[in-house]
Parts: sequence; C-alpha cells; structure tokens
Amino acid sequence: MRRLTGTWCILALLAAFPARAAEPANFLFLDADDMSDHRDMLARPDIAGGQIIYSWRQLEPRKDQYDFSKLEQDLAVARSLHKKLWVSISDRTFSLKWKGMPDYLSDDPQYQGGIVFQYSYPGTESGSNKTPNGVVAMQWNPAVRARYQNLLRALAARFDGKIYGIDLGETAMDANLSEGEKGFTCDGYFDAEMENIAAARAAFRKTAVVMFANFWPCNWNDKRNYMSRAFAEAAAHGIGMGGPDIYPFNPGLMKNSYRFLNDYRGKLKPVAMSVQEPDLDFIDPKTGKPFTKDDFTTFARDYLGADIIFWAYTSPWLQPPPHR
Repeated sequence: MRRLTGTWCILALLAAFPARAAEPANFLFLDADDMSDHRDMLARPDIAGGQIIYSWRQLEPRKDQYDFSKLEQDLAVARSLHKKLWVSISDRTFSLKWKGMPDYLSDDPQYQGGIVFQYSYPGTESGSNKTPNGVVAMQWNPAVRARYQNLLRALAARFDGKIYGIDLGETAMDANLSEGEKGFTCDGYFDAEMENIAAARAAFRKTAVVMFANFWPCNWNDKRNYMSRAFAEAAAHGIGMGGPDIYPFNPGLMKNSYRFLNDYRGKLKPVAMSVQEPDLDFIDPKTGKPFTKDDFTTFARDYLGADIIFWAYTSPWLQPPPHR
C-alpha cells in the first residue's frame, strides 16, 4: 500500500478531528428572579434570553389551582426585549429555607408524605452527608408523578411554542433511602424521571425539551446503565440533554454525564449546559486560577457539544468595566 505523504497526511489528520462546532448561544441563568430585574443585561446583543426556575408550589399553590402569573410576566418582558425565555420546573429544593412543593402533597395520605429530605452532595461517590439540604418530590410514587405530569400538560396548553425551552431540573438526587424505604427503589426513580421527561416531550410539541441528566442515584459510572439508556431514549425521541454545571474534565462528571454528551455530539438538540455561581469558583488545575469564559465555552462547545450555555448573571465577563 502506498504511503501517505504531504497533502494526504494533512487531510488524514484533519479528518480525525471534528470541525469546530458553532458557538453556543448565551442565556442568563436568573435563578427564580423576575425577568424585569435584569432588563439591561438581557438587552445585550450577545445574550439570547434568560432561564428562570419556577417551583412546583409557585405554579400550583393549591391542588388543581394553577398560577402562571409570574411566568406570564417574565414572558412578556422577554418578548418586549426580543429575547427568549427558558423555563426550569423544579420539584426539589437545595435549602430548607424554601418550600418548593405544594402543601397538598404532604397533607393528603394518598401521596404517602409526598416529599423526602435530600442531602449533600447528590451524585457523589462518597455517599450522603447526614445534614439535609433540601427536599425532593417522591416522583417514584405514581400518585405524585400523576400530579406533576398534570402540571406539565397545563403548562404546555398555555405556553407551548411561546417559551423557547423547558427542563425539569437535574436528575441527581440523594435522599439517603434504602431500597423499599418510602416506596423508593433505584429503578423506580429512574423510570419515573424517564416517564416525566417523556410526558413533557409529548405535551410540548414546539418548545424544546431538555433533560438535565448529570447523575443518577445508584448509577455511579453507569453501573446500572441508566445514563446510557437515558441518552439513547433522548436521541430516539427528540429530547435534548444537558446539565447544571460546566466543570471542564472534572473526574466525577467525566465518569457520568460528560462522556455520554461527548459520544452523542450532533445527535441531540439542543444540548444546554449551565455555568452557575458555584462553577465560577472552580479552579483550573493547569493555571491554579478560576476557569475563564473561554475555558468554559471551549469545553462546552468542543467536548460536550453544547448549543446553549446558561450563565450566572454574576459571571465576570457580564459585569461592567470598573470606572477609571
């Protein structure tokens, strides 16, 4: 066989690497703030829109009584600025200060308590901290799950095609429950989350639907094949994927969601990743300094295949230059 030389060698090397992907769209991660509180930053030409978290309790304060007023107001602001609104529906909290779930889940016996405590830090290999840091809805309970899916359908009836995208929050959860306790099983949690994202995809036909699959309980390094199954289902059914943290080449994330995001580049639309406030303090081991905007963007674009980055509005590159 004739040896490759000159131009042929260069072409062979170029073929071994994918072409540089398009730049991800920049959205602001606004937590649960009002869109109107960030008009000036949203108006920037390099910002495509904003992501806002809405708690289950906020959207359904009482059983079957929905309150979408804040979402309507945020959408009106986004439209006035010609920007997009991304909605994150939260069925968990990360602080005991906040009541994120409607009271009827805890009060009505059919939901068997409705919520459980979760602990720091979900998804880690080392196990649970003994101090609860929030609560999570018992989605593995069919009655709880049915209520949540009713909310998704009600939202879709009002907002499908009006909001740009929706996610259901991260899949990571650490309730420190043994198999069977409060009806929890590892398979039951996985199946419930997959059923919920499928219900969201069925309800929202025009709005992008994304699963934030960062970790799964009981599935470190995909030992139960939950991550591989989730990505295969997403690719088959038009569900995007993503996660709440960009942490370049973090070993824990590389063992879990990151390697699948890399494997599925170009097969999922959209891929949406976040740089939230804690991420801004992550240290680049090569420099000993926090990662820069370029570091986050390059890793998200070239390794994870991100189409969207949700940036904490406190990100340094978004701040006005100091006065001189």
